[in-house]
Amino acid sequence: MIEEGLREFLKDYNKLVILGIGNDIRGDDGLGQYIVNKLDEDIDDDNIEIINAKTVPENFTGKIRSIDPSHILIIDAVIMDEEPGKIRLVNKEEVSSVSISTHSMSLSYLVNYLEIKKPYNILFIGIQPENMDLGELSLTDSCKKSSDEIINILETVLNDN
Repeated sequence: MIEEGLREFLKDYNKLVILGIGNDIRGDDGLGQYIVNKLDEDIDDDNIEIINAKTVPENFTGKIRSIDPSHILIIDAVIMDEEPGKIRLVNKEEVSSVSISTHSMSLSYLVNYLEIKKPYNILFIGIQPENMDLGELSLTDSCKKSSDEIINILETVLNDN
């Protein structure tokens, strides 16, 4: 279901930004960074810009606007009251129903700020964290497995386009 949702979202992109958000010293909160760092190693496409926004996605809104992508994919640990490692695709209209506990800018505010001048096709990939304790430097097994699954799916879908 995740792969089908990503295929549908990405089927007509011409310029894609993949934005990873998270804090890699808070355990599973670092999964956004983990995913985009792996994708950045493996994907070499002039139409795909991969950004590791860490905990400050608002600092990259100007860069994203200057890239002028047709599609933006945002990846982060998202508290959804699900089992750890659960992956969920969230469209920009639904983003207010999920919460983020460690970032200064909410995802809905980030979308609104990005879209001040024009709307974008935006999709979030949220993964339910298991452990976000400060000082924890690695992903839990459940979130690493889900993160690797997202990496594999994205690489497959993007290579098919």
